[in-house]
Amino acid sequence: EGAELATGGTRRGIVVSTLAEARFFAAGGFDDILYAFPVPRWRLAECSELAQRLKEFQVLLDSPQGLELLLQNPLPGGKRWLVWLKLDCGNGRAGIRPTDPEALALARAIAQGSPELVTLVGVYAHCGNTYGCRDIPAIQAIARDTTAAVLEFVTA
Repeated sequence: EGAELATGGTRRGIVVSTLAEARFFAAGGFDDILYAFPVPRWRLAECSELAQRLKEFQVLLDSPQGLELLLQNPLPGGKRWLVWLKLDCGNGRAGIRPTDPEALALARAIAQGSPELVTLVGVYAHCGNTYGCRDIPAIQAIARDTTAAVLEFVTA
């Protein structure tokens, strides 16, 4: 009920951190879900099933190996993998640093490689490094730094 309220009744545009959550929301009629963790090889079959079943099941990529995994496992029926490039702007959990020269190369490889199989939707950053903050100004500083890093990367 909370997710339906949060989406204004559209049941679209939600982000989940586990595939169990994705399956739960898919069973509840949500058909536009982002799995906010780079696709692990051992979860590819589950991601593929959700991508085939939902109108838009989106995943994160943060490495050339992740891109190759999706390219080697195309979705059937003319569906494409919808991917966001995961940037690590200080969280240190997952993603590629936006200042890493390989980040731009990876973005280009996703966007220009095989768009009929893998389509770049955008870039994604998670400010998980705010979890240890003790006050609002510290959270705001991380948000500003993350926003600046993402904008600088997108501009490049």
